[in-house]
Amino acid sequence: MAYRYFSTENRKFIIGDAPGHEQYTRNMVTAASSADAAVVLVDATKLDWGNPALALLPQTRRHSLLLQLLRVPSIVFAVNKLDAVDDAALAYTHIRAALQAFAASAGLEVRAIVPVSALQGWNVADAPAQAGWCAYPGPTLLEILEALPVTQADQGLPLAFPVQWVEKFSASSDTSQGRRIFWGRVAAGAVQAGDTVRVFPSGQSATVAQVLDHVRRPGAVAAGHGAGVVLDREVDVSRGDWLLAEGHGQPSREIRATVAWMDDEPLVAGRVYWALHGHRWVKARVQRIVHRLNIHTLAEEEASQLEPNAIGRVELALQQPLATQPYARSRTLGALILVDTASHRTSGALLVN
Repeated sequence: MAYRYFSTENRKFIIGDAPGHEQYTRNMVTAASSADAAVVLVDATKLDWGNPALALLPQTRRHSLLLQLLRVPSIVFAVNKLDAVDDAALAYTHIRAALQAFAASAGLEVRAIVPVSALQGWNVADAPAQAGWCAYPGPTLLEILEALPVTQADQGLPLAFPVQWVEKFSASSDTSQGRRIFWGRVAAGAVQAGDTVRVFPSGQSATVAQVLDHVRRPGAVAAGHGAGVVLDREVDVSRGDWLLAEGHGQPSREIRATVAWMDDEPLVAGRVYWALHGHRWVKARVQRIVHRLNIHTLAEEEASQLEPNAIGRVELALQQPLATQPYARSRTLGALILVDTASHRTSGALLVN
């Protein structure tokens, strides 16, 4: 996947450029999993733009549904190549109506549907040279992106902190009182000195003695930022463990999740994979495939397997319990990936239901 960086006077941008073809669905999932917004390009020349009841391309429907599943908060449709059709205004009107109908049926919240010509630069960063082009009086694509809200980290949830690295012999013993420092990125809530935390999976409790930020300055750290946590006593904590707010988090060995299947081999019940949650690896067996989502009708269909790039719902049995949350509540605690135990390929992205 290609990343591009640019900035304006109002905002800095990082673009994850994901291909639209079906075989690159895994790339798109990678880009969308951490995105604040998504721009779905719609090629007007590949649609029957003169037909008021035109059908959208399967990849437009698939990627839009994945964006919804991955909780990307802002979705913008950019209807491109309108300079290459005979009647740009008519094409935009019909394509916009088809996108609005699809969004309504799928429950998508669309921020904008903007006509653009990437070749000419019309409505991308500057207004089109032709006044009233496509009978669209709205802002340009760049103006829309500059005005979109930025996703807030899960700071309103109880503390969840995945341990990525344990600093056993700190060179800064004056700040850590000679104790180990547990480093990672706060997944939910905030951590500060005096908090009571429970170590998962051991279940031991301790009090936070000190919190360091990414440059080792003491002070509270909120979700989305790196932190080093020092506990008031020696507790057995390793990479992959979690520090959770006392009284929160109910670990379970059975989960039901939506899966975006990315492996070249179909997903079938009975297979065992590695599941990665935060920095913790556990074995996971596919107990049952509940259904497959038909991207054309949005219907839930019975299925005995999930083909590459399919979306469905599965039930998993874990070798060890995990403290997950529904993905609709937390993008970090509700996300897992499945990895093939033999080839070590990333096979699927899981969103806990």
